[in-house]
Amino acid sequence: MGSTVFDSVLFRNMFGTAEMRAVFDDDALIARYLEAEVALAKAQARLGIVPAAAADAIAVAASSLKLDSEKLRRETEIVGYPILPLVHQLSEAAGEAGRYVHWGATTQDIMDTATVLQIRAALRIISRDLAELSAILAMLARKYRSTPMAGRTHLQQALPITFGYKVAIWLSSIERHIERVGQALPRVLVGEFSGAAGTLASVGEKGLEIQKLFCEELGLRQPSITWHVARDGIAEAVTLLGLITGSLGKIATDVMLMSATELGEVSEPFVSGRGASSTMPQKRNPISSELMLAAAKSVRQHVAAMLDGMIHDFERATGPWHLEWISLPESFLLTASSLANAKFMLSGLHLHEERMQENLHLTHGLIVAEAVMMAAAPKLGRQRAHDRVYEACRQSLDDGGDLVAILCAMPDVVEALGGPAAVHSRCDPMNYVGLAPQMVDRVLSRPARN
Repeated sequence: MGSTVFDSVLFRNMFGTAEMRAVFDDDALIARYLEAEVALAKAQARLGIVPAAAADAIAVAASSLKLDSEKLRRETEIVGYPILPLVHQLSEAAGEAGRYVHWGATTQDIMDTATVLQIRAALRIISRDLAELSAILAMLARKYRSTPMAGRTHLQQALPITFGYKVAIWLSSIERHIERVGQALPRVLVGEFSGAAGTLASVGEKGLEIQKLFCEELGLRQPSITWHVARDGIAEAVTLLGLITGSLGKIATDVMLMSATELGEVSEPFVSGRGASSTMPQKRNPISSELMLAAAKSVRQHVAAMLDGMIHDFERATGPWHLEWISLPESFLLTASSLANAKFMLSGLHLHEERMQENLHLTHGLIVAEAVMMAAAPKLGRQRAHDRVYEACRQSLDDGGDLVAILCAMPDVVEALGGPAAVHSRCDPMNYVGLAPQMVDRVLSRPARN
């Protein structure tokens, strides 16, 4: 049994996905180390620094390496890093060519590059899931473009909105994250080959050429200078995940609050037994939303750790680097889980439109007090219109009467609005959703959506 939620048989699929675990598991990590070592040998062979036959032999040895995992684990604990023990095994497997393995490199060159290769694979998953989630949200926004509901500020009913408008706000943040991922790739997907102190002294004058070809072999950008202790690219990747899970946490919070018995406006998809209570048979807890919110809170902590980990000492750090080993994979696992839960929950979200209508009328018309005030202001003046409608609202709150009936008993307000029928029209919440539907259309018509 695992000791954390990430490797627990019970919890791992609630706090990660099998696909994302496969990017960051030990086998994948070692494969990335070997990929970097092979790329280095090939790059150096292209420049005649190591024999081409040696580079070929190293590639063959890496692809067929029968790793002694227990020895690697034991030696990694002694050394503190896995590269030296891995290089020993790869060199031995490569035979005579083994003397050219890891030529001029330092441990962090290989580990950093492997990390970037993992990030590239992980961001492909994140990008795909964001695109799929965007499509789901677009469908919901379009379908419920004009479906009225109560808008709330400070947890109080404020003004009418539409559910499509709410969803379009969610969608707009997801689309910005899609843009952010694309914008971040050139800064994040950068290889690292710089040698012990980052100066490439170990390989002489051809160092920058080796570095260029090394990055080409892996499909990564060449750095302008060593980034052993300039960790902003790695930190940006995790910070981006913090932004993504933060937006998903906002969606989850809205859904959870709207799912509350007292509101009852939406429900997560029904799956027999999901969200059930051990003692209360009636319960149907919003489990997907709860997991999305937990992910947001957890990734936020990792963002803080990564920002702290940017503060390295001199040319090679004494500790901050190790924070990445913890925070990077966990952040990607949590983000993958949150996106998976969001896609499941939103693709099958149940909307209770009748309950939305009931809630719109819960305040006996007070939710449209602004509509009445603004309509009466041209005749009465803004301040007098505000004061008269305020009086009507206080009376409704004190006596429980409907705002429309109270306003109809105010001759100056009736006259300002143009008669009793106009008062009734102004007090209909469905007539005061503003430009919410048009705003939905603006989000859905963005070039990225066409």
